[in-house]
Amino acid sequence: MLLKKDGPEARALRFAKGKHCLAALNRQAKEEVSKMKNLLTRRGALMSGIAMAGSLAAPAILQAQAAPTTNRRNISSFSTQNWQDHFDNLGVATIVADTGSRALHYWNSTGEDYRVYPTSIPISEDLTKRGYTKIVRKKVGPDWTPTASMMKRFPEYHYMPPGPDNPLGTHAMYLGWPAYIIHGTHDTRKIGRPSSDGCIGLYNEMIAQLFQISPVGTQVRII
Repeated sequence: MLLKKDGPEARALRFAKGKHCLAALNRQAKEEVSKMKNLLTRRGALMSGIAMAGSLAAPAILQAQAAPTTNRRNISSFSTQNWQDHFDNLGVATIVADTGSRALHYWNSTGEDYRVYPTSIPISEDLTKRGYTKIVRKKVGPDWTPTASMMKRFPEYHYMPPGPDNPLGTHAMYLGWPAYIIHGTHDTRKIGRPSSDGCIGLYNEMIAQLFQISPVGTQVRII
């Protein structure tokens, strides 16, 4: 049947087709909106995951940033030592001075008293002596005389009586090696850094403690 171009039947057909197209467009628009929502949801989850991962990783990053670098200047690394790795027995007492971690480890004769102290260390490898020795004498209020090698390098050095300017601090424990001493210091800037001509230095308060509990004959290893 032929429809008149502008007849009521033609207009009704065009209206029906228009409604059908509009419905199709509405469905397509809804599908696009649904796809966009899903995409946003996935992105939101992804961003949340990244944020969560960042918050979880933060402590590790902070820990890495806080860790000492290889080029350390004034740091003591307090790592535990076992006396069995250095001696067969504890003797009257035992000391291990670790120049690598800049710390001195002490054990009494039973091993029940274990202490760790930050130290200064020799300023260079040439001045660093490692090996086994022992405490041969002790002195409160030590005086100081520069060695011949010191005088060559620092001719202005001179004898120092006990007192606040003495480089050995308040207490000194002399080792079996000539001119090697475990002692205090009035200059607290030296602790934790290479600053001595071969000796091991402690804060005055700490050398006073160590002096009291380390008898003559205490075995010593410097590593």
